[in-house]
Amino acid sequence: MKLGESAGREEAAAMKTPLPFYRSLHFQVIAAIALGIVFGIVNPAAAESMKPLGDGFIKIIRMIIAPIIFCTVVVGIGNMGDMKKLGRIGVKALLYFEVVTTMALLIGLVAVTVFAPGAGINADPATLDTKAVAEYAAPQKVLHTVDFLLNVIPDTLVGAFAKGEILQVLLVAVLFGIALGKIENGRAIVSGCDTMARALFGVMEIIMKAAPLGAFGAMAFTIGKFGVRTLIPLGKLILCVMGASGTFVFVVLTLIARAHGFRLWRLLRYLKEEFLIAFGTSSSEPALPGLMKKLEQLGCDKSVVGLVVPSGYSFNLDGTSIYLTMAAMFVAQATNTHLTIQQEAILLLVLMMTSKGAAAVTGGGFITLAATLSALGTVPVAGIALLLGVDRFMSQIRTMTNLAGNAVATIVVARWENELDRAVLGRELGDAEVPLADAAGAQAEIPY
Repeated sequence: MKLGESAGREEAAAMKTPLPFYRSLHFQVIAAIALGIVFGIVNPAAAESMKPLGDGFIKIIRMIIAPIIFCTVVVGIGNMGDMKKLGRIGVKALLYFEVVTTMALLIGLVAVTVFAPGAGINADPATLDTKAVAEYAAPQKVLHTVDFLLNVIPDTLVGAFAKGEILQVLLVAVLFGIALGKIENGRAIVSGCDTMARALFGVMEIIMKAAPLGAFGAMAFTIGKFGVRTLIPLGKLILCVMGASGTFVFVVLTLIARAHGFRLWRLLRYLKEEFLIAFGTSSSEPALPGLMKKLEQLGCDKSVVGLVVPSGYSFNLDGTSIYLTMAAMFVAQATNTHLTIQQEAILLLVLMMTSKGAAAVTGGGFITLAATLSALGTVPVAGIALLLGVDRFMSQIRTMTNLAGNAVATIVVARWENELDRAVLGRELGDAEVPLADAAGAQAEIPY
């Protein structure tokens, strides 16, 4: 027994021993991104051929997103037992999404109006490359509100999984979870889904070992194809987008986090691997499974994580909202298109709706921008050709902003629902403030 106990203690001690820095995933991803940048500068032609590495990594991650969302949501709802709570979480999440994304749109509008990055370019829409824009602005790309809502309903039950549409999978999972909660032997199936979810997260951990390779391929392709030189002509716009996104994250999200008992910077540091992967691949989808897992580890209830994160990937795209406003106004400024206050207000209202349907994948924001300008007709859609060379770089900015926004949203909604273990949150983030707030009693409660 003593030998067994000694071996157990040694094994536990070995598990607590930190890995060497070069074996940590975030260091490997940083190194891969740096190598990708250098390779793209030194040998652009060869670097451009690295695109399949990034695409392959994103594709294999997307392969497990649908079943992870399904299992997580089914387990959360199946164990919830209170359907009123389900509706309450959904309403609170959507309300939060609408308020915060509107703030993001306004920040983008103020920044682009004050700094006017497109002023002085004097581009003639007739001389721009309309062929390059056509594939983004095609009529089939325009998704109206009714079409968007109907698109949430899959053609078949398995069709949602075949297409990998997040909202379709979420709808099927919610219905399935509600049904299991009402049948006698539903608990057994819920337990099976829980086991399946754990297995899928195990698969994700295996896949994530390839994250440095995917980040290297995506970054090498970006630098090799578009080149750092493309950043110079539109440097002012990129700096404005970075500034507006930074203001949103480090002012708006920081204040929201502080009001709900945690520090934003500690949360961002806790999610560093997810941010690096999102930055390297210019897509937030590869970070989705890891984000869901870590939010559960932070003390958020599984039902809240399962509902808020997938829906946030369509309805809470804060970075995309900032980008859409600034890009649309930039095109107007660059083409000397004067917009009245009324036209700006209409543009903002339309973007409030179209930004909700922007895909959380590389280029999704650009497609939504083209579709929006095509539908309005006040700003020449050909003007977005000016953005083609730098959209991939700005995609990295908006992707990380989206990720930060959804992480904060999940913790906030969990707090509103009293489904957040604040002691766990404080321990995981290394923040003593949260448990102390709990000890303060009624003062710690947020009146929602």
